Amino acid sequence: MGKLIVAAFISLDGVMQSPGRPKEDPSGEFHLGGWIVPYTDEAIGQNLQDLLSQPFELLLGRCTYDIFAAYWPRVPADSDSRAMADLFSSVPKHVATHRSDTLDWQNSHALEGDLADAIRALKHQDGANLLTFGSGDMVRQLLAAGLVDELRLLIYPVILGRGKRLFGDNAQASAFTLAHSTSTPGGVLITRYVRSGEVRTGAFEEVE
Repeated sequence: MGKLIVAAFISLDGVMQSPGRPKEDPSGEFHLGGWIVPYTDEAIGQNLQDLLSQPFELLLGRCTYDIFAAYWPRVPADSDSRAMADLFSSVPKHVATHRSDTLDWQNSHALEGDLADAIRALKHQDGANLLTFGSGDMVRQLLAAGLVDELRLLIYPVILGRGKRLFGDNAQASAFTLAHSTSTPGGVLITRYVRSGEVRTGAFEEVE
């Protein structure tokens, strides 16, 4: 049984919209696209390599799939990103979409039926973990269904004020254990949280 791993770039106020390019996702009049770019360094690149070093299959929402499909197959052969582009092209890609006839990127497959049921079925198959980048609408549904096993969050030292956020109000209450954390010279927190069960509560003793 594989795990579902959500990898996301988020701001201090939880925004995940359009991190990589100004016009990546300008919906809702979001004008701060590309906000992670000034913080790019060797530590963040190494974290991505570590994340992709274990077998995985991609699980993507339709918007993120379209962004990936427009970029990765077109990376030049002499680019430093060519190895990653080849890797992304070679692995299975499971896509939450209502337009399955337009999945032209090789090894792409549309999820059928109820999203949560489809993901449960994939997780029960023997094989690689499911790895999700971006895909905020889909991830919020998976958090509501309690299906996320691991969060790989890169938390950037910026407040964006508006934009699509990773966590919605309907996320299932869940406890996670911090399995790893480090910071980059630019102040980005690289974290790994592993699901550890239900949220525990308590009360402080009242002082008379």
